[in-house]
Amino acid sequence: MAKNVLIPTKVITGVNTRWSYANVWDPKSINGGAPKYSVSLIIPKSDTVTINKINAAIQAAYEEGQSKLKGNGKSVPPLTAIKTPLRDGDLERPDDEAYKNSYFINANSATAPGIVDADRQPILERSEVYSGVYGRASINLYAFNSNGNKGIACGLNNLQKIRDGEPLGGKSRAEDDFATTDDEDDFLD
Repeated sequence: MAKNVLIPTKVITGVNTRWSYANVWDPKSINGGAPKYSVSLIIPKSDTVTINKINAAIQAAYEEGQSKLKGNGKSVPPLTAIKTPLRDGDLERPDDEAYKNSYFINANSATAPGIVDADRQPILERSEVYSGVYGRASINLYAFNSNGNKGIACGLNNLQKIRDGEPLGGKSRAEDDFATTDDEDDFLD
């Protein structure tokens, strides 16, 4: 069994993290950019352990990426002056119930994330992973400096589905639509 090496910029989120905008099977292009796999991770504000780990990883990425953040400038901008990925759902998405009392962080990757279930078995059925499920995410934070934009970004490593949740985005799952009920229509009579 591999030993876990402490990487200060890597975080495994808590089990109550909810996945939204889950583009984890096929990469999508945003605003004409290179296609990427992505997910918005909604973290309850009550999950202070995960929030503290993310904040510590942002600080570590800032310290590790000082030369990149400095670029051609004379000094490194303060962390408070650059873009950081952890955002407040109450402030930025006040009309979206899924983001209430939560922080969120958007993670993406050029390569497909590994996706496993609670028993760490690979999930191959696409319908098992959708916007609204709860699970843990392995993410890494890193400094970037491109086209005049400087900040800390969030990379997506792997995902672990813990449990189903109410689908987000108004789309129901086929297995829910066709679940049998006691008052089933007798369409074969």
